Amino acid sequence: MELLPSLSEFAPFLLAMLGAGVVAGFLAGLFGIGGGAVLVPVFYQIMIDIGINPEIVMHVAIGTSLAIIIPTSIRSFNGHRKKTAVDMDLLKSWVIPLPIGVFAASFIASYISGADLKIIFALIALVVALRLLFGKDHWRLGDDLPKNPTKAIVGAAIGFFSTFMGIGGGVMNNTFMTLYGRPIHQALATSAGVGALISIPGALGYIIAGWGAEGLPPFSLGFVNIPAMLIVTVVTLIVAPAGVTLAHKLTRRQLQVSFGAFLVLVSMRFFYSYFWG
Repeated sequence: MELLPSLSEFAPFLLAMLGAGVVAGFLAGLFGIGGGAVLVPVFYQIMIDIGINPEIVMHVAIGTSLAIIIPTSIRSFNGHRKKTAVDMDLLKSWVIPLPIGVFAASFIASYISGADLKIIFALIALVVALRLLFGKDHWRLGDDLPKNPTKAIVGAAIGFFSTFMGIGGGVMNNTFMTLYGRPIHQALATSAGVGALISIPGALGYIIAGWGAEGLPPFSLGFVNIPAMLIVTVVTLIVAPAGVTLAHKLTRRQLQVSFGAFLVLVSMRFFYSYFWG
């Protein structure tokens, strides 16, 4: 971990993170999400462009993304809880399963290559994209959420796969709850709490997994880069309203198709670089 880089070395990285914040903030506001589905590919591309070690770029992108989700998910959760919109029973039942899935994914991530982590992200992103592009609102698997152990297994799986993507689990939880008849507004509100249960242990897991790794960007704690986390958090809050403004000019279906197409492009970009890059 390099603690005292020269200004000439560090300035390009800071400028790159400002750019990442602008792009990620706009896309997050446009698509109504604030997690790694946007942040990870933006971080990856910019860090590759400025010469960060390719073997750890995906690890740093995902770990930093999880750290950024912490304050936004907690703030969102508190707001939704005050409006009594959160399914607290579901969250309480996932207090153990979600972190188990998170820590399992963090442990595995510390032993796999950046290329393998990239292909896992690409596969999950493609599945989510196909759900957005071709899923129907009336699809149902049941009239209420399943009981344990099914519910616990789903929670662990959401934590596991979300941690590999650096996301707060909102897309997966929304899909799960709405497929079992829960209103989309309750699903969205509950997803804020899911984000907190994933991002806190997830960021901690990536810090531990990356501690002492070679070639980390300056001022990194394991696979979490502190300057990137702080800069992108602030910039996204400033820029996101521009994306929100555009979002309100589009229909819900247009947003779903746009976000799905974005994820397909990201997935194809990662597949290409994995097999031919």
